[in-house]
Order: sequence, then structure tokens, then C-alpha cells
Amino acid sequence: MSKQHKPQQNHLLAALPAEVQGRLFPDLKLIDMPYGKVLYESGDIMQHVYFPTDSIVSLLYVMENGASAEVSVVGNEGFVGVALLMGGDSTPSRAIVQSAGHAYRLLAQLFKEEFHRHSEMQVLLLRYTQALITQMTQTAVCNRHHSVEQQLCRWLLLCMDRVPGSQLYMTQELMANMLGVRREGITEAAGNLQKQAAIEYKRGRITVLNRPMIEKLSCECYAVVRKETDRLMPFSTGQGALLST
Repeated sequence: MSKQHKPQQNHLLAALPAEVQGRLFPDLKLIDMPYGKVLYESGDIMQHVYFPTDSIVSLLYVMENGASAEVSVVGNEGFVGVALLMGGDSTPSRAIVQSAGHAYRLLAQLFKEEFHRHSEMQVLLLRYTQALITQMTQTAVCNRHHSVEQQLCRWLLLCMDRVPGSQLYMTQELMANMLGVRREGITEAAGNLQKQAAIEYKRGRITVLNRPMIEKLSCECYAVVRKETDRLMPFSTGQGALLST
């Protein structure tokens, strides 16, 4: 294991019972998660699960014409590979690294064996799955009923909860793809946030200057997801809590 990284930097791994950690941690492999890396495509049989530490993974649904929209984000509060818990082994979504960093990778078979062996692990991961489903359903509602600016604020807050510091490296084209909107809509929304000194956007780098303002400008969807995750999980979400380990 790297001296700079440890499995406990992922909050799900940190919350596992000690005996489960003892069995799984020796088989974890720390990997680089470069921006744009595809962990799996739609329909792929999952060979591994991934526990991000300082990276963010987007789960995207890709249409036949190539258009895409993000259905959820996963950072150090969770793991990529929920379909394995349901017995499906594959999913119609794509998993792609949105923010570069690292993750711990584990063979899917070892993960499933341990999941079926230990009841406390089952409860923990199923509660996380419920929180993830809440994020997915709230994202669908948000995309249908709220403005692009509100969607962008929700998305920024979810991302900021999962990365160190106050900066994200993201092009407007990528943000548009994630939210499933036109690039012009992102340009206008980001411009409005910049005029209000909530963010600074420069050459693909977003710096959050005033998080309370972004929370105020966001719709209720972020708060719903945050509250439900805090209720379900044995650790607090939010930037300070998620990054304190």
C-alpha cells in the first residue's frame, strides 16, 4: 500500500467491520484514475469494483445518437459497481472518471463473496445503494423541472463534497454533457454565477468562491440528496466531513 494513500480515505471502506477489512484490504489495489478513463461501458460484465479516494466517477447514460446525461456521481463516500449487489453484473450506464485522482480496485468475485458472507457489510452497502438511488431519482427530477443554473449549482455542490480544496477542472462542453443540456446554457449559467462572485471560471478551471451562495442559488435537490445520505450512512457527507480522513 502507498504511504500517501490508505483504504480508509474511502468512507465505505473505513466503515466496514474490522474482520471484513482484514480479509479485503490485502486484495485492494491502488490505481491511478486519470481524467476520462472509462471503468466500464454499457452492458460490460463488471470484473472489478472501485472505491475512489480523491477522484470522482460519473455514471452516464449514453443515447444511440451519442448524447449523454449524468445520472449520479461517486466519490470517496461510495463505490462503483452497485449492480453486483443486485446480481445483475452489468448496467446500461457508462462509468467514466470526471475528476482525476486515485481509487482502490477489488476483484468483483471477492467483493461478492464477502458481501454474502457478512451481514453488517450487507446493511452498509445496501444503505449506500439507497442513497445512490436517491441521488439518481433526484437528478431526474432536477433535470426535468429546474433551470440550468440550478442544475449547475446542484452538480457543483455534489462535486465539491467529493474533492479536496475548492477547484474543479472541467470544460463547459463536459459540463453540458454531464447535465444533458446545450453548451450555450452552461455558458450563460456559469457566466451568471461568475457575475455574482460565486465562482471563477477560467480555462477549464472552476474555483468556488462562495459556497453558501451556490447553496442558496441551487434548487432543493442537493439538500434532499445530502440529507438522505447523512440519514442512511454512518458518516457525515459534505466537503469538510468527507475529506477529513
